[in-house]
Amino acid sequence: MAHGPRIRPLTAADADELEAARAANEAFLAPFSPPRPDGSSAPEQPGAWRFAIVDDGAIVGTISLTNVVRGALQSANVGYWVDKSHNGRGLATAAVAEVVAIAFGELGLHRLEAGTLVDNLASQRVLEKNGFERIGLARRYLHIGGDWRDHVLFQRTAD
Repeated sequence: MAHGPRIRPLTAADADELEAARAANEAFLAPFSPPRPDGSSAPEQPGAWRFAIVDDGAIVGTISLTNVVRGALQSANVGYWVDKSHNGRGLATAAVAEVVAIAFGELGLHRLEAGTLVDNLASQRVLEKNGFERIGLARRYLHIGGDWRDHVLFQRTAD
């Protein structure tokens, strides 16, 4: 990882490369991810900021800020995934750090939240390395793999 991972906004031009990356990781991601409603990896999503995680010029995952709430809350949810063959190299940790800087910097958000499956210790570690604190357990939080699955919730505030 000579230059380290970088994130950049996803564009419509990324659709084919992104879909190929998702398809190549479908079996790997299935135990962790809710099904995509339209089966696509649509780069544009209203009210969200989606970024490509890029390594050596290739898209190897995504990270997004969704459910953005303005007003008194100034909050968003963080979600991410990294290609199976690129796991364990610090890409997710670096991508979360970069998106936190964007969220608390140019977007002016105050609070970020993220959830992981109870047994997804690697993702929990990514969040902890980035200063997120564990705030509780959300029972039956997301429908994944045919079941409502519990999630550990994390938060980080700008201050």
